[in-house]
Amino acid sequence: MKRKNVKGSLRAALTVVVFASATLLCAQSAKEMAAGHGAPVEMAKAGEAGAISQASAGKPHDDGFIIGADDVLAVNVWKEPEISRAVPVRSDGKISLPLIGEVQASGNTPRQLEGEIAKKLENFISQPDVTVIVQEIKSQRFNVLGQVVKPGSYLLTNSTTVLDAIALSGGFRDFAKQKSIYVLREKSDGTQVRLAFNYKDVIKGKNPAQNIRIEPRDTVVIP
Repeated sequence: MKRKNVKGSLRAALTVVVFASATLLCAQSAKEMAAGHGAPVEMAKAGEAGAISQASAGKPHDDGFIIGADDVLAVNVWKEPEISRAVPVRSDGKISLPLIGEVQASGNTPRQLEGEIAKKLENFISQPDVTVIVQEIKSQRFNVLGQVVKPGSYLLTNSTTVLDAIALSGGFRDFAKQKSIYVLREKSDGTQVRLAFNYKDVIKGKNPAQNIRIEPRDTVVIP
């Protein structure tokens, strides 16, 4: 009887071990299969994200921007590294490139300049593919005049406001009329509009709309 009990116990133990091993193997296989099926999904998602990223990258330049003197342009001619380079716009509004020499840049948009360069390159290269990107904007400036520490002309950034202009010019002199500041802005028809700015009110949180963004050729006047 004791031997039968021992054999029965061994059989029961072996059965448990085999069952547990089989369960573990099944679970591992299922996990691997799930991972195998998941990998292509993740790769597909990654590929989709890459495609979306490329599609939403945007245009290489702004068609509304007019190139001016002192701007720095990145001119890229596909598969022509000897011609591709960063060039400054000279004071006469021109840039110089290999093969074609001088090209009028000032007064053109980047897309217009691309066409001009491509047209000149057609004498040397078959179907030139040209891209022009404005690397540094130095032509857009504004002026600060009157009772400030450093009146003068300043480079304009996209986010420069009237308060920024005052800070850049070193702040007010002792007798500045801080409530009577105004911005002179030239309209498209050549006339000027006068935009009031009350420094005392703005810094107190009143009339925050007066703290407008400065535009190219604006003049901030501090009486």
